[in-house]
Amino acid sequence: MMKKCLFLLLLVVYSISSIQSQDDLSKPQRFDYGKMWTFENPPKAWFKEAYNFTPEDQWYDDVRKSALRFASWCSASFVSPNGLIMTNHHCSRDVVTALQKEGESFDKNGFYAATLNDERKAEGLFVEQLIKVEDISKRVLDMMSKGKTDQEKNVWRDSALAEINREFARTDAWKGLRLQTVTYYSGGKFSLYGYKRFGDIRLVMIPENELGYFGGDPDNFTYPRYALDCTFWRAYDENGQPLNTSDNYFKFNINGATEGEPVFVIGNPGTTERYRTSKQLEYDRDIRYPAQLTMMKNRHALMVKEYEKSPNQDLLNDIFGISNGIKAYTGILGGLNTSALMQRKKTLEDEVRSKTKISGEDPWNELEKAMGALKKYGSSITLLPPNDSKGKAVSLLFALAKYEKTLSMPDNGAALDKIKTQIKSLTTDLNTPKEKELLALYFSEIKQFEHPDNKFIDKVLDGKSAEQRADRILSKTDLSNPKDLEKLFEKSAEKFKKADDPLLDLSRIIVPKYNEAANAFQSTTPRRKALEAKIANNVFNVKGTDLPPDATFTLRLADGVVKNYNYNGTTAPVKTTFFGLYDRHYSFDGKFPFNLPARWENPPLELLKSPMNFIATNDIIGGNSGSAIVNKNKEAVGLIFDGNIESLPGSFIYDGVSNRSVAVHAGGIYAALKYIYRADRLVNELIGK
Repeated sequence: MMKKCLFLLLLVVYSISSIQSQDDLSKPQRFDYGKMWTFENPPKAWFKEAYNFTPEDQWYDDVRKSALRFASWCSASFVSPNGLIMTNHHCSRDVVTALQKEGESFDKNGFYAATLNDERKAEGLFVEQLIKVEDISKRVLDMMSKGKTDQEKNVWRDSALAEINREFARTDAWKGLRLQTVTYYSGGKFSLYGYKRFGDIRLVMIPENELGYFGGDPDNFTYPRYALDCTFWRAYDENGQPLNTSDNYFKFNINGATEGEPVFVIGNPGTTERYRTSKQLEYDRDIRYPAQLTMMKNRHALMVKEYEKSPNQDLLNDIFGISNGIKAYTGILGGLNTSALMQRKKTLEDEVRSKTKISGEDPWNELEKAMGALKKYGSSITLLPPNDSKGKAVSLLFALAKYEKTLSMPDNGAALDKIKTQIKSLTTDLNTPKEKELLALYFSEIKQFEHPDNKFIDKVLDGKSAEQRADRILSKTDLSNPKDLEKLFEKSAEKFKKADDPLLDLSRIIVPKYNEAANAFQSTTPRRKALEAKIANNVFNVKGTDLPPDATFTLRLADGVVKNYNYNGTTAPVKTTFFGLYDRHYSFDGKFPFNLPARWENPPLELLKSPMNFIATNDIIGGNSGSAIVNKNKEAVGLIFDGNIESLPGSFIYDGVSNRSVAVHAGGIYAALKYIYRADRLVNELIGK
């Protein structure tokens, strides 16, 4: 596994350095801020210029209402008039486990509902359709102008947003919709979105894990690619009938798109940070991402070791998830360490600054000062807080601190009982090799990344190694003993403060240090956001207002073209075929994660010749998974499921030279359903029979 991580790092460095040699990489480009357009401000002039495409407003309405937000983590779309929903296998993998009956394994065998009655409802799963969009910027900004300080402006902003929500919720056009106010450009613009939610969602088809995640971690974020990363669901109405979506759905075009053809991704990109200044990006490069990435790699290594001892599918899914994050963060950090890309951001920033008339404080200088003051707290804000991956002991430190604080408050009975229950659960099986290993890892990470001006871990270690100190703390604590724990709970607030235990001592060092860091970030957030808004407005004044905002997991329209790119001394084809899937399978001797199920043996020639995956220049990021990629005729030609390695710096800058989105070809989905799964009912529905 370590060899794999080393290979990945070398691959990212090579991929980025290989495009670094291109003359234009360090020069600002027209779409450095990306092409994730909002529906309230679509790039009509650009579409005409680039594609000679001038759709009517109805086109935008149709594609908006045909797209969906899949739960709270992915995108999806309607692909038939009868509520059929298409999204990714990896968006559905964790959900479908609960739908299995005794003896079934969707991971091994997949699932297909041969009839409507066989479709299985997923309790709690929902999709949301964006029905209404309203730009409320002028009204909010006018209210904010009444404030003199940043704090006063924020009060007026919150008041305006609350008033607008109440007002629109009472109107007939917005009644019954879930309203969401969205902040763009760090507060430069505001929108109101109205969603219709559908909560009766039933599984129609999901392929085996071997196909949905073919290639596993080695192929993740790469291309050429061979994955059938798709799932089909169906939305039902309040009467238990398939939802009528005849007005808004993407027709399925199994011919796909040709090379050079414009295509459009309609989905919900999660988060980008393309308006961060060069100093903010330097903070990300030097402090934020190295600590986060190290923490993830360390947890990944422990999970793999645990899986090798005791394999189970849930743990494997967790490993897949963290592997995905490691690759993403490695790619972002690789981009931040690419001098040409950083110079490009700096050049663009310098251009805006040189053309900006600054009266009073310089927002770039002030933001640089603010970021400088946060540097010593950067690793603490990332590494210190508890989560499940850090083990029970770390969570216990924060629970004990909360108990001690609550103990001195009036009318605290109910609150104390709740915290006691939490503490009791955390002290069970505390003195174990796994918990000691996790606590030692926690100490070593703090030691590795603590800032020279904020050192405290040596006080914790007391001259011992991380492993020795973790072993001593968990071996010597009395809190693992239920009787001693009850005695501790019997103490008054005054006596509790004097209580002595290795975990209490550790809690009284770690938690205040985290609170200090959290307060440093939280207390300066309004100020930093106000400065970021001023910088964004200056960018608009110089570059024009036709710039897309950063991604916010709200619906966007991203244009691009089907186009190849150069990599590793060769050229990537715009599409792959099932021939390539079988070649990869046999080249790796059918070993995981390149293994194929028995039903895929002896494929017909019609399948082998069919396209499987393809690439385009569309601007995507996490959250776009499950998005339909459509042509000018509003036909689904594919299903977005990934980006290539070269796309990973897209978190902070979009570069169309080698940045590619990766999609399952509509023709590939059709071929697999027809020739392997024999899913005739689904095939006929997709092609309109």
